[in-house]
Amino acid sequence: VGSCLEILGFVDIADVASPQALSRHLVLPLPSKELKAADNDSENKKEEEESTQEDGKIPSFTVLLHGSLKVEGMVALAHVAENWYGILYSWADSKKKSNLMLSLLEPGPEPVSWIGNIKNLAPISDFVEPPYGEDDNKTPFPIRPAEKHSYAQSCVVWIKPSGLQADIQKVLRHARKLPEKHQQFYKELNRLRRAALSFGFHDLFEAMASMLDRECTMLPGSAHPDAALQLTHAANVLRSEMATDIAQVILPLRTNFNQDTT
Repeated sequence: VGSCLEILGFVDIADVASPQALSRHLVLPLPSKELKAADNDSENKKEEEESTQEDGKIPSFTVLLHGSLKVEGMVALAHVAENWYGILYSWADSKKKSNLMLSLLEPGPEPVSWIGNIKNLAPISDFVEPPYGEDDNKTPFPIRPAEKHSYAQSCVVWIKPSGLQADIQKVLRHARKLPEKHQQFYKELNRLRRAALSFGFHDLFEAMASMLDRECTMLPGSAHPDAALQLTHAANVLRSEMATDIAQVILPLRTNFNQDTT
């Protein structure tokens, strides 16, 4: 760490949150003069008291910075060495006492991933539109990564029974609205089948086929004829060998009622 800390700017403490830090340090103002050891304990104590009183009368930027950060709820972004940054903030160890702290972040241009490259940060005055909104009711952070991570994709999670029940109910809801919802019905049915294959839950196919058979028998007399045909077709495919082939997709049954269906 260099002998001089250069403050680059200020950021809301809510935007910085609690990033990973290598170490934390207490920041204190430099004393007006170095205390010298005295031969007599009483003389040494007297010198300390006089020095403390003198320091309290001298204006200190450290005290000003600490008070400002505490009142405004912000942190100061500091450059501590080449390609190395830290944050200065007010930290309270009790309700009555707080101190100015320095957290040294991981070396590099992006020590806080949700803020992005620190070199890309700029004053609010450089923006045409305020990044925090006219009423400070929004924030430009976190910065969204350019690439989409695999764990950000929507996936099927059946850790609890409620997750499986919700996915089955979604298929059945679309089944009751056939043929209008046939695209959504087959989309959710294939999604459910792929998840069951991934988890090795092949028993779900027969259970799902039985539920579709039941929905078919419960169709009202006013239901469209294509609804019964599609439900029977889907149930038969789930009972066939095709259901266990991950490369296959269950497609809608082509009937005289929906020649345009693919």
